[in-house]
Amino acid sequence: MTNINKDLLRERERCNFNPTELTYLLDGSPEKTAKRRETEEYFLSDPELKDDIPASYLSHKEVYENAIRKGCILLRKIQYLQEQGKGELDMYSQVLGGMLGAALLKDGNPLTLHYVMFIPSIMGQGTVEQQGYWISRAWSCNIIGTYAQTELGHGTFIRGLETTATYDPTTREFILHSPTRTSYKWWPGGLGQTANYAVVVAQLYTQGECKGIHPFVVQLRDEETHEPMPGIKIGEIGTKLGMNATNNGFLGFDHVRIPRENMLMKNSQVLEDGTYVKPATDKLTYGTMVFVRTVLIRDVSRYLSKAVTIAIRYSAVRRQSQIKSSEPECQIIDFVTQQYKLFPNLAACYAFWLSAEWIWIMYNNVSAELHHGELERLPELHALTCCLKAVASSDSASGVEQLRLSCGGHGYMAASNLPATYGLVTAVCTYEGENTVLLLQTARYLVKAHRQAMSGQNLTPTVQYLSTMANAGKKRPWRNTLTCIVVAHQAVAAGKIRLATENMDQRIKMGESPEDAWNHTSIELMQAAEAHCRAFIVARYIEWVKKLTVSHELQQVLQQLCETYAIYWVLQRVGDFLRFSCLVSKDVPVLQRRLEDLFKEIRPNAVGLVDAFDIRDEIIDSALGAYDGNVYERLYSAAMKSPLNQESVNKSFHLYLKSLLKSNL
Repeated sequence: MTNINKDLLRERERCNFNPTELTYLLDGSPEKTAKRRETEEYFLSDPELKDDIPASYLSHKEVYENAIRKGCILLRKIQYLQEQGKGELDMYSQVLGGMLGAALLKDGNPLTLHYVMFIPSIMGQGTVEQQGYWISRAWSCNIIGTYAQTELGHGTFIRGLETTATYDPTTREFILHSPTRTSYKWWPGGLGQTANYAVVVAQLYTQGECKGIHPFVVQLRDEETHEPMPGIKIGEIGTKLGMNATNNGFLGFDHVRIPRENMLMKNSQVLEDGTYVKPATDKLTYGTMVFVRTVLIRDVSRYLSKAVTIAIRYSAVRRQSQIKSSEPECQIIDFVTQQYKLFPNLAACYAFWLSAEWIWIMYNNVSAELHHGELERLPELHALTCCLKAVASSDSASGVEQLRLSCGGHGYMAASNLPATYGLVTAVCTYEGENTVLLLQTARYLVKAHRQAMSGQNLTPTVQYLSTMANAGKKRPWRNTLTCIVVAHQAVAAGKIRLATENMDQRIKMGESPEDAWNHTSIELMQAAEAHCRAFIVARYIEWVKKLTVSHELQQVLQQLCETYAIYWVLQRVGDFLRFSCLVSKDVPVLQRRLEDLFKEIRPNAVGLVDAFDIRDEIIDSALGAYDGNVYERLYSAAMKSPLNQESVNKSFHLYLKSLLKSNL
């Protein structure tokens, strides 16, 4: 058995709950834990999927080629399991997701968008006939697809896309064209050298009129030679902060013709003569984006849990400085300033995990309703996924960076896996909707809900508090209870939504156009959407903890985490709570002391709480965060993998350095 660091051993011995019980809770059951572990073992034990040389020492071209090699092995292994009756659809999410997926392909997967965007787009926007043709080819990997929406000149503002698809009734074809350099598609994963098909979003023109953006299936490369099709200008966009194996690409069209049937026509159609049949509602275009954002919330919680595991284990092993001069150097996890970096992020992991679970259930329920033509809850789902994706990704990105800083200089090393994790999670802040824009989308829903509340109309469940908080925010005295903290978060959200709406209306009364008034109030609107999201997360967190049927010990530690998260954000936004809730100045020091007391209560269980994530060493992939805690041995071993350490003297000495040393400058 591996020799485990004595400090980590002691931490595990003093843990007062059973981490395995929490692991089962997070996975859903002991059987699901066993299944997950079996899947991880199946993939991670394959020698063909292991890297002899760390990716940071490879060229950009080698990183991509290795990712394609491994990606193809992964898909064949999944196919083999399915042939044996052991493969499940959920396995794709495991292999492509932020835990196992990021361990197998550490710098991104060029095949991800095939499953996450290409196939879901066809399923959500194609007719039954189109689904039957394209999905069968895509699932069997006879074709590899991507999703080409973002352009060089336009991202989140999809109405501004420049790529055109003009219908020619004489040939019953669409002509796709990129009229400007800024109309080139830019960023789609797998587009550079991997995909041979794409769902392309373009402005539809028929009978001389523009009908707005619509999706089209377009062949990009020859199925045999993989050469670009005539009129297709395609390539890779180059290196980035992270995800350099994702093979992000560019795509231009020079009057490329595709059959009329290649327009995805589930929601809107172009008839053979060019007649346009509009969709029953434009809200149906939310579908694919809502699905991806729902998945991303779960992914960023996994990235954060990985970073928290690394930082907490390292903090238990690392001894530096003294609290008392008469005592030896202490574990840095004993410094309260270190706990302040670690424990709120640990609490956030669980907050985002359960929010992801909640929104996933809602997504599936609303999707089922859509099949029956029921659209009532789609705007609420859209608003929630927008703000949750924005807040979870932003908090996780800043959290990973804070956790990296908590590991000092060693956290800066690639061997810690914290820089790479940051590169993966911070990318989420931009793709599938830039976070500021997403918060403003949520704000539109909230302004409408506020107006409905003021007129006495019924509200959807997640904004119901706008009715009850209209005048109740400051009436009750402050109590340091979870119920009080939920009400306070809702009071802040309601107050900020009300104030933003009133300020916008005031600008309109003063003569501004509604569009200008919205823009000039957009900071307040964005902050109101964030407050709404935090109120939602805190309410779900507390509701979840109260309903748990687990051991008393586990219930207690999860409640401590829940309270930590809720109080932390009160103190982070204390001005808002003093302004809109019943919190008063004398309550703030009491809350601060309570947060510090919670840190003391969490401290003995910190290692147990990250052990409960049950993340294998191969997935953590960190010299600082391995289960055995042998940090310094692993750092040295990682250093010895550097190509510069494979020879005692590098040739640059003889070429350059030696002459400098002898030149007597």
